[in-house]
Amino acid sequence: MKKQTFDNVWDALEDSPVEAANMSMRASLLIAIEQKVRSWNVTQSEAAGRLRITQPRLNDLLRGRVGNFSLDALITLAAEAGLSVRLEIAEAA
Repeated sequence: MKKQTFDNVWDALEDSPVEAANMSMRASLLIAIEQKVRSWNVTQSEAAGRLRITQPRLNDLLRGRVGNFSLDALITLAAEAGLSVRLEIAEAA
């Protein structure tokens, strides 16, 4: 049995490189938003209000449920959190 290695956990979990890239971007955004929210040191209710989402939705974010958020939704949440999102585009390897 040959041992496989991957550059990224999403490469191992997703069916295609496109899906892996999407999940990788979503995970990076979710982590940045989660860290920003935790830095506020406010209640979940207050944080949800700042992000203009419900408290259960915030709970999904804080628990890292990346599958519950689209890339578009995470970009919107990042903006609400006061974060700037930039996209880097490069030739495929």
